[in-house]
Amino acid sequence: MITLENIHKSFDIPVLRGVNLVVPPGCLYGLIGPAGSGKTVLLKIITGLLRPDHGRVSVFGNDLGQLDELGIHELRKRIGMQFQNNALFDYMTVAENIAFPLRRLTNFGEDEIAQRVAERLSVVSLPGFQDRLPAGLSGGQKRRVGVARATVTSAPIVIYDEPAAGLDPVTSQKIFDLLRKEQRASKSTAVMVSSDLDRLLPVTDRVGMMYRGRLIFDGTTKEAFASRNQFVKQFVHGLPDGPL
Repeated sequence: MITLENIHKSFDIPVLRGVNLVVPPGCLYGLIGPAGSGKTVLLKIITGLLRPDHGRVSVFGNDLGQLDELGIHELRKRIGMQFQNNALFDYMTVAENIAFPLRRLTNFGEDEIAQRVAERLSVVSLPGFQDRLPAGLSGGQKRRVGVARATVTSAPIVIYDEPAAGLDPVTSQKIFDLLRKEQRASKSTAVMVSSDLDRLLPVTDRVGMMYRGRLIFDGTTKEAFASRNQFVKQFVHGLPDGPL
């Protein structure tokens, strides 16, 4: 469903250096690695928000390099995105924030939109929050609203960038449990970047590790824990001494 071939991207300096990656359909794929290794840039390339300098990106069998802006727009209708900073509109209510992709990408009527928003709020354990503003929400509640918005269109691919960043351990665990439950229920393909390995790795099917712009590991979660690669071993097990 998602295939990257020899992806390169630079911003004055190289950020991605020949990344090859295949994310199977129905997989929850965890993307890990040190800060600055290219994880978020890779997510933006998968969603068409950035174009690679070199290489091929295929999503749903479509070569993104062959799509014009209209084609990319149509592709994004089938991809849900949860952003690292939540990206909620401060002047919109919770309901309006969640409904935003429905109004932008679908032709649903207001009754259908209201029903979907209420259903998503129930799923993320925030029933009745429709009329609240983001300023009145806790960090965990904002994350949940972000998850609701990312999944409200029932997209077959969902991208999560640090879905629990800055949250306390209990709230963080609830977010990861929710994402796994949601992914299994919808049978969607999910790609998730997170620095919280203790909570990310138990819910993933496969893991890829980025290091200095390269994908140095790609395998099952079990294989990641058993890897003898010195960089993967240090990062996955949180060892203080090592080459990173």
